[in-house]
Amino acid sequence: MLGIIINPKSGKRAFRAQRIYLFRLLRNRQLTFEYHVTRYPNHAKEIARKLVEDGFRTILVLGGDGTLSETVNGVMKASVTDEQRSAVQIGLMPRGTGNDWGRYWGLNRNHKQSLARFFEGEPVPVDAGCITSLRNGEEHRHYFINSVGYGIDAATCAKAEKMKPYIGSHSVNYVFGLFFALLTHKSTRMHVRADGQTVVNGRVFTMNIGNGPYSGGGIRQNPDADPRDGVFHAMLVCPPTWKQVLMALPKLFNGRLTELPFVRSFTAHTVDIETKDHLLYEADGILGHCTGGCTVRCLHKAFAFRVKQD
Repeated sequence: MLGIIINPKSGKRAFRAQRIYLFRLLRNRQLTFEYHVTRYPNHAKEIARKLVEDGFRTILVLGGDGTLSETVNGVMKASVTDEQRSAVQIGLMPRGTGNDWGRYWGLNRNHKQSLARFFEGEPVPVDAGCITSLRNGEEHRHYFINSVGYGIDAATCAKAEKMKPYIGSHSVNYVFGLFFALLTHKSTRMHVRADGQTVVNGRVFTMNIGNGPYSGGGIRQNPDADPRDGVFHAMLVCPPTWKQVLMALPKLFNGRLTELPFVRSFTAHTVDIETKDHLLYEADGILGHCTGGCTVRCLHKAFAFRVKQD
């Protein structure tokens, strides 16, 4: 049986027509399904967890990257065996603005095309990321599917979130958020280790750990990242000059950012971050925080993404 999670706030102009089309398609295919509409933040996580624990092994998400990320967290936190979890298939009909996960698989906001590629697709085992940190002495875990960003990445997301009620569009939000973050952001002192080897022990301006190559609505900070290869592709920048910032801006979307000499790139299964500062991060555009640092692990073949590959 198919479980469906719908976020009505993503791409809400076309919501009614898309839902009618989907339900007609399901009836024509004579498929049994159960659908749920999200009502509040983290609702998709609650729904996905219950669906998996109730025996659902195929979940279709109608929403953006945030809804998909919440769904992944629900799947990963469900009380099932690793074997049962790895059998879960997640599909996506992108309805958000960024749609970075869908972009990697060639999915766009053409709902008919996305649904066709879901129903005609096969499960592709994919990796997930897990951020582990301590909060009030207790271990806290948060999962992501695209990337996790620190420094200017997280600061930009925080600024964009504050402007969302006034601007509305995620893409425009990100541009303004990046501008204001560049004016106010201060680098954080970190000790970063990749698979136990020190990458940097000093101030970090920004760092992005990628499971997939896209973030922030099409930015390619880690162009070689592949969510099937079992490792993260990451980049970081120590405090840059304004000249270096201006050199980097045109390369954010063309995949050539890592060619710049002041950008450090590395791959790792596990990234350890130590800091005495309060650390803000964004995982798939969802803000989080920790104190003292965290560990980011790649979970190889955590579940399957259902899609017809080109």
